Amino acid sequence: MRHQTLATDNPQTIAWVGNEIIDWVSLRKYGPAAAEPPQISRKLALAFDRAITSADGQYAFLYQVLGTKGVLLRNGEPIREINRDEYLATGYEYPAAFATVDGVTYLVHCPLEYCRIDFENVETGELVTNIPSRQPMDRFHSRFEVSPEGGYLLSKGWLWHPWDMVELFDIRACLANPLLLDESELSAPTNSELCSAGFISETQVLLGASTEEVMDDEEPSVVPPGHLAVWNFIANEFSQPLKVLAPFGNLFPIDAHRAWDLYQYPKIINLDTGEVMDQLETLNTGRQCSSIIRSIAPVPAIIFNRQTGQVAVKIGANLELLSVA
Repeated sequence: MRHQTLATDNPQTIAWVGNEIIDWVSLRKYGPAAAEPPQISRKLALAFDRAITSADGQYAFLYQVLGTKGVLLRNGEPIREINRDEYLATGYEYPAAFATVDGVTYLVHCPLEYCRIDFENVETGELVTNIPSRQPMDRFHSRFEVSPEGGYLLSKGWLWHPWDMVELFDIRACLANPLLLDESELSAPTNSELCSAGFISETQVLLGASTEEVMDDEEPSVVPPGHLAVWNFIANEFSQPLKVLAPFGNLFPIDAHRAWDLYQYPKIINLDTGEVMDQLETLNTGRQCSSIIRSIAPVPAIIFNRQTGQVAVKIGANLELLSVA
């Protein structure tokens, strides 16, 4: 891997826009080809520490990772305030993602209940999935991710006692029938705790099981504790599980054969063998291995560029840029 420390002025809300990193508070960009930033002076009502950006770069959402407040931006300017349900919000990562369907961009989040996913039209503010008959299952949604072609939503959340879990949702189907958001029809059929996951392709998800004992030890788990496996959720087929001979828990698939893991320190894992191909033990990238992060806060902001396979980590006032060699 290649490691580069980028000179910064302590950015607060970093996100990838193309091949550049932007801090949406200051509008300053970082990267080898970053242009000189505009000279601006502005203050937002709250101190935000995370950001996501829509696929076209037009919209951004700034939020408090362990808070309830956020602000939606269009072309860098605030549109409106966004909130999430307060219940246990200081304990686990704010659930938010952008999804674009037929030219309409939605903010996917949980504004009404911690257990209820809604799609909000970014331009109008309408919750298009807000229908009277919603009855969501009791779980805490978190760490949203949209598939590479925009067809599926991945929730990497948890339920009591607590137990990390992974659920998938067909976005078009859920927009047509919001009741499908109340109970996933695409939950990974494993009795291991799934602490991390990420899309490899439009139909494949990399699953990482924690070292916790299985929920039901009378049934074998398709992803045993401390193992990785690839799940084709359309065919409901699993690859041979792989034991990783290193601590892991914060996965970002690079391609079908490699994945970043940022638990404790950066490493690249071979998804064919489980071997750690490269690592940088001198760089502390935090101990996140769940959406529940209150006990290990502050957790550094980590952003992954799916197009380039690069990772950026905000550590102190610096940006640490990691690239595949």
